[in-house]
Amino acid sequence: MNTPNLSRRRFLQTSALAGLGASLAGLSLGGGNAAAQTMTPPKEGVDQGRVLPRPAGQKPVHALITHPLERVRVAVIGLHRGLTHVQAALDLEFADVIAVCDILDDRARQAADECERRRGKRPVVYSGTEKIWEQMVERDDIDVVYIATPWAWHVPMALRTMECGKHAFLEVAAAVTVEECWRLVNTSERTQRHCVMLENCCYGENELFVLNMAREGVFGELTHAECAYIHDLRRVLFELGGEGDWRRNYHWQLDGNLYPTHGLGPVAQYLGIGGGDQFKFIVSMSSRERNLTKHRDEQKPNGGRHAGEKYVCGDMNTSLVKTELGRTIMIQHDVVSPRPYSRINALSGTGGTFFDYPARLAINDPKSYGLEARGSHEWLGDRDLAAMRQRFTHPLWRKLAERAKGHGHDGMDFVMNWRHLDCVRRGTTPDSVAYDAAAWSCIIELSGRSVATGSLPVVIPDFTRGLWKTMKLLAIADPTSSLS
Repeated sequence: MNTPNLSRRRFLQTSALAGLGASLAGLSLGGGNAAAQTMTPPKEGVDQGRVLPRPAGQKPVHALITHPLERVRVAVIGLHRGLTHVQAALDLEFADVIAVCDILDDRARQAADECERRRGKRPVVYSGTEKIWEQMVERDDIDVVYIATPWAWHVPMALRTMECGKHAFLEVAAAVTVEECWRLVNTSERTQRHCVMLENCCYGENELFVLNMAREGVFGELTHAECAYIHDLRRVLFELGGEGDWRRNYHWQLDGNLYPTHGLGPVAQYLGIGGGDQFKFIVSMSSRERNLTKHRDEQKPNGGRHAGEKYVCGDMNTSLVKTELGRTIMIQHDVVSPRPYSRINALSGTGGTFFDYPARLAINDPKSYGLEARGSHEWLGDRDLAAMRQRFTHPLWRKLAERAKGHGHDGMDFVMNWRHLDCVRRGTTPDSVAYDAAAWSCIIELSGRSVATGSLPVVIPDFTRGLWKTMKLLAIADPTSSLS
């Protein structure tokens, strides 16, 4: 739901980062023995420590089974990005778009027109006010609510959605603070509704290819991964009527990784985070801030109206995460430098290494796969890489590649939506649950905490409350699953 005239003051009133910014401002760079002690005091009875007891009345959701549905009834809030989800649902023979919602009347009507044109049935339209979405999620004829709004609205909308008995499908990031992450987890457990973060990059062709090689043992014992969100968004951050109306505000408030999940989500699935391994702690540092200020001062976007803004987020943030099994993950964030797009998407183990942008693969024993014998210090040639891709194309991509053509982000949007809605239809557990949404999203706050304390280690909460030690891999990462 875009809010074109959202002022900074009003934004701070609605954003969880307002309190986070104040908290980080008080942290000392000479904190000596700080580390995890830099956490803010608990709120609403939620401790932000490592492992917490599960409150009475809550049950785990890592293997949540729900009643199968003949058809999945969908509603969408926020029809800028959300229109992609409307279009994907219209292409699914088992899904119906029941209602659409946006603060902009024109955008809501256009989405409804698209549904009527393609399906002959017009969804109910909710628009015009910031609270109109509350009426929509209270309907009794909706199974799934997509939330594709500015980040400040994600958690309030998801909590209300689950309280009303619907599954919440959240755009990235699911939340911006650790407290918000715990609230998503606790509400999902209490209501027994799915809280799925819509990390479309987990469904890219290359990401699924690497995931399948990992689950089939090509990389041997996994040791290290690298990921990023490197995307020149300088112009986007100043666009009026779109993400620039709210996304740039975070650059005023937090020096850390503002958008970790596009790179981290796939890597977490490679490593089995939440199902055999878990994040343990993070160390983060940022470069100086230069490029966003330089772009603003030289280009004077929107007639120079942003001249007084002061940005605190460094151009490049680099974070290192250590896992319980001793693996390491590098995560980078840079959306303001003149540099080609990359998510890095790298995985290394005792059997081989993959790096993306462009895709490259080196393996210890090429002969065992019928490939040209070359040393592991060389990347496979194009022909051998193509042979490995053919052999290890993920079954989900193989199944849906043709149907995904023409859909957003090279088809990954369709694959993601088909997969999650199909899980709801069959009553099975989606490929990511509330624990994943929380673990991947909490990096926003925790990277900022580490930066603010001079790059000291900060503990990452275990949102599974110890279940990661016994939780099975979800179907997308399980080589025994048919993904039917």
